[in-house]
Amino acid sequence: MLNRRAFLTRLIGSLSVTAFGPMTLLRQAWARVLPGTLAADPRRPQIHLLPAANWMNDPNGPIYWKGNYHMFYQYNPNGAYWGDMHWGHAVSPDMVHWRHLPVALAPTPGGPDSAGCFSGTAVVHGDRVALLYTGVVAASENEATIRDGEHSLRESQCLAFSTDRDLNAWTKEPLPVIPTPPPGMDVSGFRDPSPWRHGDWWYMVVGSGFRGKGGTMLLYRSKDLRHWDYLHLLSQGAGNGKSTANPVDSGDMWECPDFFPLGDKYVLIHSAEGKSFWQAGIFDAKELVFHPEQSGVLDYGSFYAPKTQLDANQNRILWGWISEKRPLEEYRASGWAGMMSLPRILTLDRDENLCMMVSPEVDKLRRSPQTLILSDKEESIRQQLARMRISDGCGEILCSVKAASGEFHVSIVGDGEATQWLNVKYTAARPGEITLDEKTVPLRSDNINEIELHFYIDGSVMEAFVNRQIAYTKRFYYPGSSAPPVGIRISDKTNFSSLTMWQLSPISSNRLTT
Repeated sequence: MLNRRAFLTRLIGSLSVTAFGPMTLLRQAWARVLPGTLAADPRRPQIHLLPAANWMNDPNGPIYWKGNYHMFYQYNPNGAYWGDMHWGHAVSPDMVHWRHLPVALAPTPGGPDSAGCFSGTAVVHGDRVALLYTGVVAASENEATIRDGEHSLRESQCLAFSTDRDLNAWTKEPLPVIPTPPPGMDVSGFRDPSPWRHGDWWYMVVGSGFRGKGGTMLLYRSKDLRHWDYLHLLSQGAGNGKSTANPVDSGDMWECPDFFPLGDKYVLIHSAEGKSFWQAGIFDAKELVFHPEQSGVLDYGSFYAPKTQLDANQNRILWGWISEKRPLEEYRASGWAGMMSLPRILTLDRDENLCMMVSPEVDKLRRSPQTLILSDKEESIRQQLARMRISDGCGEILCSVKAASGEFHVSIVGDGEATQWLNVKYTAARPGEITLDEKTVPLRSDNINEIELHFYIDGSVMEAFVNRQIAYTKRFYYPGSSAPPVGIRISDKTNFSSLTMWQLSPISSNRLTT
């Protein structure tokens, strides 16, 4: 996966150098796609949040505030490619139906974020919302915190406060609140601040790492969000031992951290090596050290840079950036790139392993249910499956499959059985694993009699969940001006314990306000 920081540099390098600046070249080279074309694109999702046009990546500072959910995100207002990072902004009453608001943060010429407003977090401070984020400026090699052989940037942690109830207006602190990494520390990155309140103090982790040693989280403390003291490393891990230009690819830089309580434990998430990881364990509030006890991968597919928030009912909600998997030329021409995942509720099971499910708020989009009538006659099941279809590329499939029967192979298909978009394979001979497409992943298998498979299909994305413990986000693309009908197939048709499909109602009258 091409790292989000390196993407623009490669892009600019492919254009001829003229007297114009890089961003001017990009604006001239890629005209905006007309709204009518965007609205008619069947690959553009109907129930996922994305801008009306252009590029989206990381979720930034999702927060529940004054009865509404606010989502900020990395956004390029100039086209469907990474670069010129702003904070886009949308608001929702339910985490499902969204309305776009004006851009919340834009680079300030001459300011600490003149080259981009990178990722961060929103918190409530008194009667206002505060944004902690990473500002980026061009810098000499000896001052840079991003050095990958192609560009040289200095990162600092910045602060902005809301000035209105609707979070449309923001005032930035003129100087960074953390201008540099700790003295004497030669880091491989310094970004994506994630603060939380504990007692009388604000604490904050900043993503970082050391080349050849692994990624880490730098821990800070403050009373007022403006003045921060560095304490020590909260957590650290080894890299993969590979020599890469970008330390994120080797695991020597952990970006997009988040640290939060969940049940009786604490959870740390971070992103590196093209994936997002979780650890659950004990936070020693006296020594301020995190002791992980369990760990895993948050999602095995096109899911990166996740961020969490609390909803109105104090559930811990996970959001992630769903990236494109088609060539640059294709999504550049489409006029849009990237989207936000559906909201996922996080919990811990009795063994302190992370579990997740899509928020029940999404259930309200269900319509036109189709339910399989179970039978021990395979021909009856075959005929029913042949009739069960999701149209317009937007629907949900929930089924349970008998695991003790030996093995099964379930496929999500398009155009009848002409195209297989996702394959799930399981055999009782290896109960501790399941295969999603070509990825064999661990499956907690204690006393499994049935395996629950849950699929959300939307345009060119599918979010799949296995037993609420495995997530796999799949991008798939098809030609033409309409979405093929979607169905499900299984190797042994009597293996289903239950199966229901729903159409999902679009969250807007066109595809431009989502």
